[in-house]
Parts: sequence; C-alpha cells; structure tokens
Amino acid sequence: MFQGGHHPDYGVEYYEKHFAAIKAAYPQLVIHSLGASEVEHMARISKVGVEEAIQRIHAAGLDSFAGAGAELLPARPRKAIAPLKESGERWLEIMEAAHNLGVESTSTMLMGTGETNAERIEHLRMIRDVQDRTGGFRAFIPYTYQPENNHLKGRTQATIFEYLRMIAIARLFMDNIAHIQGSWLTTGKEVGQLSLHYGADDLGSIMLEENVVSSAGAKHRSNRLEIIDLIRKAGRVPAQRTTTYEHIVVHDDPANDPVDERVQSHISSTAIAGGTAHPELKLLASN
Repeated sequence: MFQGGHHPDYGVEYYEKHFAAIKAAYPQLVIHSLGASEVEHMARISKVGVEEAIQRIHAAGLDSFAGAGAELLPARPRKAIAPLKESGERWLEIMEAAHNLGVESTSTMLMGTGETNAERIEHLRMIRDVQDRTGGFRAFIPYTYQPENNHLKGRTQATIFEYLRMIAIARLFMDNIAHIQGSWLTTGKEVGQLSLHYGADDLGSIMLEENVVSSAGAKHRSNRLEIIDLIRKAGRVPAQRTTTYEHIVVHDDPANDPVDERVQSHISSTAIAGGTAHPELKLLASN
C-alpha cells in the first residue's frame, strides 16, 4: 500500500517515477495503492485528464486502487466530514473510469460520523450500481470512525452492533461484490472474528506499518499466528491470499501451521470444506 495526501507539487510524473522504481526492484509485488482523491489531485497538478493519469500510473506499475477516500458518498454526510474532497459521485466516476481501463479497486465505507441509516444504505447502493456496470470492485470494506485527533472527538461513534449489522446487510445487498472484509484493525480482533459469522469472508492483512487509523486511536495489532487462530476458532478455514484473492496457502491442518510470526502476505478467511461453522451452508458466487 503506497498512500499519501495531496502534495501541492506532486503530479502524475512523481507517481510514475516511484511506481516504476518499486516494480523494477520488486517485480513480484502487486501494487495496490492510492485512490480517487489522489488521482483527481495529480491530474490537476499535471494538467491532464483523470483517464490519462490512470493510464500512465498503471503503465508505470500500479496494479489496482485502494478504496481510500470513499468515506461516505452521499452528499450531506460527505460535505459535513470532508468538505474539500471531491463529491461522492465524482469519486465513483473516477473508480468507474479506472475499472473501464482495466484497473480494479476495493471500496470502503467509514461508519460513525453522524450519518443516518438511510445514508448508509445509499452509500451501498451507489457502489453497487457502479459494480453492476463494471465488476471492478474486488471487495467492500466497512470500518469505524476513530475518535482521537479530529474535530468530532468521539461524539458520533458507531456501536459494535451497528458495525456487525452493516457487515450482514452489505453481504446481502452487495451480491455483486465477491468479498466483504471485517475491519479488526478498527473494531478489535474479537469483533473481526465475529464478523466472519455476519457475512465477512476476509480479515485483511497483517500490516508492517499503519499510520492513519492508528493516529486516530486504533491501537489493535496482531500477527499471522494469532489471525490464523482467530479464524479457525470462528469455525472457518484460514488461508493466506494474494492482493487479488488467489489462495497461496490453505491452513486446513493445524499440524502444518507456520511456526513463526514473520509477515509474508495477507491472511483471509475462506469458506471452503473443512470448517466447523454452519457446514450445511454453501458459498455462492457473486452475480
């Protein structure tokens, strides 16, 4: 993940140079980075269209976009918490342009900043409508607002129940997105484990470094042995995956678990044969 703010001097050329350097040094890496806001900004700095900006950084080495900057897409809550960002409609336009140019992405949702339930559902609908046209969103990742070092200061936080309910609603409503990720990083490991029973099939990654939600108060940390154990105790089969959701190692036998905590890749939960939770249920492909 290569991510940052809107530097007044960094246009497309800056990102081209860095993506090309990363790919040259580590050609095996899938570079999943940036988002619609950064694309809009770099295109403006370089005085080019967003389609050209996307094509150029993709050619330089970017593989896919993160869902960063989605926050809340409906106009009222977005203007309240991010008045200087592009509109929700514009965020989706840029993601749709990327998908049409062969660059996939994830999608996200920030819960707990004072939005209504109706606005949460409208956020889902807006993403789902684009997915119907492009199929380019790999996953949907709802996460919760953190209260430190920002002007809201915890006055509007979402409850754990609201978060788990959103995971369940998203899994039912967004039947055209293959993966739903539980955000243990913002809600805690126990809630992440519970999310696997509410519709999530992924717990994301064990990160080497994280400087965004941690600066707002999220202090949850883990390692791959602990995440494997959490997933298994939830009755699911843990698997190590790539950024594009191919399985690298399926941990279906505890006897073959890794014996150290070194980070090698993402860990995701998969609903494959062998799990003990609800064996009567079958995994359906997304539409």
